[in-house]
Amino acid sequence: MTDDIDRRIAEGGLSWLLVGMGVTNRSVAGALLHRGHSVVAVDDQPDSALKDAAGELGIDLVETPSNGALADLVSDADLVVPAPGLPEHHPVFALAASTGRELIGELDLASIWDDRPVVAITGTNGKTTVVELVLDALHRSGITAVGAGNTDLPLVSAIDDRSTEIFVVEASSFRLAPTTRFDPSVACWLNFAPDHLDIHSDLATYEKAKAAIWARADADTVVVANAADPVVMSHVPAMARVVTFGTESADWRVDDRDRVTGPDGPLLRTDELWRSLPHDIVDSLAAAAIAIAAGAKIEAIAETCRSFAGLSHRVSEVLTLDGSTFFDDSKATTPHATVSALDGFESVVLIAGGRNKGIDLSAMLSAGDHVAAVVAIGEAASDLVRVFGALCPVEEASNMDDAVAKAARLAKGGLPVVLSPGCASFDWYRNYGDRGDDFVRAVKRLEKAATDIGASVSRVDAARETT
Repeated sequence: MTDDIDRRIAEGGLSWLLVGMGVTNRSVAGALLHRGHSVVAVDDQPDSALKDAAGELGIDLVETPSNGALADLVSDADLVVPAPGLPEHHPVFALAASTGRELIGELDLASIWDDRPVVAITGTNGKTTVVELVLDALHRSGITAVGAGNTDLPLVSAIDDRSTEIFVVEASSFRLAPTTRFDPSVACWLNFAPDHLDIHSDLATYEKAKAAIWARADADTVVVANAADPVVMSHVPAMARVVTFGTESADWRVDDRDRVTGPDGPLLRTDELWRSLPHDIVDSLAAAAIAIAAGAKIEAIAETCRSFAGLSHRVSEVLTLDGSTFFDDSKATTPHATVSALDGFESVVLIAGGRNKGIDLSAMLSAGDHVAAVVAIGEAASDLVRVFGALCPVEEASNMDDAVAKAARLAKGGLPVVLSPGCASFDWYRNYGDRGDDFVRAVKRLEKAATDIGASVSRVDAARETT
């Protein structure tokens, strides 16, 4: 039955219902229409840009349908494509199950339409950094590789470029959850920690979605696994070729001479890495294991690990003011990510908070030895007061300027100030990038204010000397 459906998906002529019309499903709609299928789209909160996009594609867009209308749309469709990140309590999932309509995702469609090699990388934290490291190593090796998936370039669009030799896919749980065909040649699971419980029904469902990256692994698949993560290791498939990283006994590890080392020997010293915070070292180990499996040259991987520029909003140094260095780690949207970041510091003033995604924020206490004080922001501020209140001074802030000013005061004496929220940004901001940018702006504003005060004091002192 699956083979017959796949043949028809390849040939065209099917009717599709797309639920949610973000970046990915707009690309899916275009790809389906190009291949001779018919498309109807549904969105519960369409904006003018989405309506314009639907009009340009020439598809019907049904706005905020009732359950009855949605049931009719599901029944009329041959297949249903839920948008990545559509909450699992959305009625379309139950309606599809009750009517026997198959749910299919973007990654499955790309697998049906294209058979070039795919490297897939998932994990609660570190996906984007590892994807970029792997891409850089492949490019330095002379391999034409493109990053896709959980980016502005969905895989269904990336496959249109026939010059690409290999795709490196950032595979979020949202994209993996509906897959039944996606079968990457190299598949890495970086780590697992609670996240996205506002989208997934529970932690077990989130774990199952992540594990889908290895669901179809066989003897031809290279599985790259974090040996230090028991959840990840519990899902390692028996049939695949397994490469591990992250512990002293793993295939890729840090040896007793502080060298990044693989099965064929040392790659480079950890102090040669572009940055050597603990999570940077782990990311480099994972990237090296993946890149080798994907065909990169060992010399290219070493050069990547030396010269990688890093990504913005990931423990990025902003500036130093009055002895305190400010770091933007706005990308840390889970407690696990915050703990990983703080592990690289002795003691900090932490700015944390935002919109909680249904996660227990007390997990941040595992980094409590590194936290001298906390400035709590956003919707989760009161939760963080409860979490850290018995451990260290905690102050709530009304906006980012207030947060930076309070953190600077608490950091007197030279402590670093780290924005590492452990929460989503959607209470105050559009995304984590906007949050990080606002933090940088607030820090620079504080620096300018301090400079202006210093200049004013200097003028007063000079005037006194002349009188």
